[in-house]
Amino acid sequence: MPAIEQLPAPNRTKPLFSPSDATVIFVLGGPGAGKGTQCANLVRDFGFKHLSAGDLLREEQNRKGSEFGDMIKEYIRNGQIVPMEVTVQLLENAMKSAMDHENKHKFLIDGFPRKMDQALKFEEAVCPSAFTLFFDCPEEVMQQRLLERGKTSGRADDNEESIKKRFKTFEETSMPVVNYYKEQGKVVWVTATAGPDEVYKVTKEKFAERGIVPTSSTTVKSS
Repeated sequence: MPAIEQLPAPNRTKPLFSPSDATVIFVLGGPGAGKGTQCANLVRDFGFKHLSAGDLLREEQNRKGSEFGDMIKEYIRNGQIVPMEVTVQLLENAMKSAMDHENKHKFLIDGFPRKMDQALKFEEAVCPSAFTLFFDCPEEVMQQRLLERGKTSGRADDNEESIKKRFKTFEETSMPVVNYYKEQGKVVWVTATAGPDEVYKVTKEKFAERGIVPTSSTTVKSS
């Protein structure tokens, strides 16, 4: 993945990409809501490019020679949100790379925007979003999923202390983003307490309501 080339996120008079250049769907939900699983299904059937803000940040923190690696590591360990400029620049680089090298123009941006300033900066500098896909799930269900995942994930933040911090951060900073887009009629709201197959069935139905249909002719059962 291309490294960060410039900071802060560029100040532009208009976004780098227009909705005719790229379709961007933000994917939000509390930690453990199942965003990654559902994004994988949507990539398979709808031809999206999946960009996980968290994965991009973890890659950057581990990239040899990164001047931001230690800073990112500290923010993630404490369940805090990495400065906006870093995340927006990583996403812009990843979109450019996918468009140039993979001819991908439809993007699921997973776990972003985490705060209102991120949402506004991304749409101002990079690309306006089509809508936000929000997976709604009770905290106790998400905690159980994360603790189970932590047994094998190797992720430093899949532990009870970090999980509690992440829940608090999400409720205080990310839910206002969901509510902001909801007021604009730009949220697809999916209840994510059921198993992944049922959640995906509902997601596809709601995408169809928005005029988005699968590009894949083969239906594969989601896992």
